[in-house]
Amino acid sequence: MEILRVEHLSKVYGQGESAVTALQDVSFSVRQGAFVAIIGPSGSGKSTLLHILGGVDAPTGGRVFLNGQDVYAQDADRLAIFRRRQVGLIYQFYNLIPVLNVRENITLPVLMDGRRVNEERLSDLIATLGLQGREKHLPNQLSGGQQQRVSIGRALMNAPAVVLADEPTGNLDSKNSREIVELLRLSNRQYRQTLIVITHDESIALQADRVLTMEDGRITRDEVLRP
Repeated sequence: MEILRVEHLSKVYGQGESAVTALQDVSFSVRQGAFVAIIGPSGSGKSTLLHILGGVDAPTGGRVFLNGQDVYAQDADRLAIFRRRQVGLIYQFYNLIPVLNVRENITLPVLMDGRRVNEERLSDLIATLGLQGREKHLPNQLSGGQQQRVSIGRALMNAPAVVLADEPTGNLDSKNSREIVELLRLSNRQYRQTLIVITHDESIALQADRVLTMEDGRITRDEVLRP
């Protein structure tokens, strides 16, 4: 079953002689429950693509469909709700709220949506992420690896249609990097979570079901590693 479809995406920043083309005619689809890695050199358009998929940055042209919904056909209010409910974002630098503890950071998307926290799912996530006993810790009381675990929990808390991770291990040492990749892979298997990861790490890419290679704003290779 298709969960995501991208049709002829383009993105241009600026105008006239100063215009920079970040994406050029990008099209692909992703099946539900897939683990897709996007690789390529810096400046190839990977992060721009991820932000457009997540409803964070609108394309100049083309369309994005997630769960059959035309993402950018929505007004600003509906788009904000869509992002909270359908997309989980994980960044390299965690983006945790410093004055909120672990529990509050993980449940933030639910609370912002005005919904009741699913305590069973929260407990399951905290156990899976190895954060038991740290629920009341603030981000500055956690290691980098633990902060990224909280970021993963926040991304998964709403059971989104897709989780998008932008260099999720880029700020971690090798041990924590391996653990974070294992947790992402676990979420992919255990929760049947569709996962799209931008990475420079070949070892992460090789664990994916499929690898998209980008150069100069285009997808130049689409390789299926596991059908």
